[in-house]
Amino acid sequence: MSPLKLSVVYDSYWRFAVERQNVYFRRLAHEPEPWTNDPIISVHKFTNAYRASDRVSQYLIRNVIYRDDLPSSESEVLFRTMLFKLFNKIETWELLEHTFGEITFKNYKFEHYDRVLSQAMKAGGRIYSAAYIMPPGGSAFGHSAKHQNHLCLLEKMMADDLAGQLHKMRRMQPAFELLRSYPTIGDFLAYQFVTDINYTEITDFTEMDFVVPGPGARDGLKKCFVDGAGLNDAELIRLMVDNQEREFERLGIQFQSLWGRRLQLIDCQNLFCEVDKYARVAHPEVSGISGRTRIKQKFSPTGYPVSPWYPPKWGINDKIQAQLKLADPIRNDRKPGSQAMSGRQAMLKLESGS
Repeated sequence: MSPLKLSVVYDSYWRFAVERQNVYFRRLAHEPEPWTNDPIISVHKFTNAYRASDRVSQYLIRNVIYRDDLPSSESEVLFRTMLFKLFNKIETWELLEHTFGEITFKNYKFEHYDRVLSQAMKAGGRIYSAAYIMPPGGSAFGHSAKHQNHLCLLEKMMADDLAGQLHKMRRMQPAFELLRSYPTIGDFLAYQFVTDINYTEITDFTEMDFVVPGPGARDGLKKCFVDGAGLNDAELIRLMVDNQEREFERLGIQFQSLWGRRLQLIDCQNLFCEVDKYARVAHPEVSGISGRTRIKQKFSPTGYPVSPWYPPKWGINDKIQAQLKLADPIRNDRKPGSQAMSGRQAMLKLESGS
């Protein structure tokens, strides 16, 4: 790694990745608590080492994108993928699905969706995830309510045949730039959205093609690297991906990959966000960019995760099913596209802010 200058947080990055992944696999195996001896990971909420393993990403892949009961055309898949991601909240999707039945662009009407979302907000519900902030978009589309502007943004994407344009692209960066050209979408959202669209069959980019560090990742990078030796943030993230096996071996720790899939650029980018939070408690003497000193969210398990299911083009779903059946022959988890919660349940969850 010479001539890079590393801080103590650098080794914590790799140790965190290993232990967070261990927690994921222990919960997947339905092992009893505690799932870790790390006092920080056991108390505070962190995303998974692999972005696609997180609860919302799994829901998007299983219950929004790959649905045998919904149209599979590129335009329809893009419509429901972006509709879900603009709010990024499972309960909002399930409220719309319960209200309208099939979620399709063919049957979409602005006034109908606006009415349901407005009523949910009036009842005190939160229709947006707190994972990241969506710009209001009023200056671009002229509506007073944020969700109205985002529906207009989605309509513009459909009118532009965004799905068709993306399908013709062979690399992630031009797709990222196309998404970034839309009103209200900056670098961070464009990278998140292109990653989510790439879970579909619309595109087939490698996740090793391109990376854009978000604000949290830049904080984590600053904490890990005292001196980046002239490499920019994206190059440092790629360095982490390229050296992952070597660093795990150097530290004498074993990382459980995603059924043979190495950490990709998006995963190492996300891990920098998480190690930024982790270091606030583990290494408070190491400062980042934001100056934050606390981890806000506590870990509160809501049960065991269901059997994971990833984009079929990754070629790992058969391995997962074989392993889980071997471990538990009577395991009976939800399949992709299974029945959602009721509209009443979704509304209650929205009103509670969960």
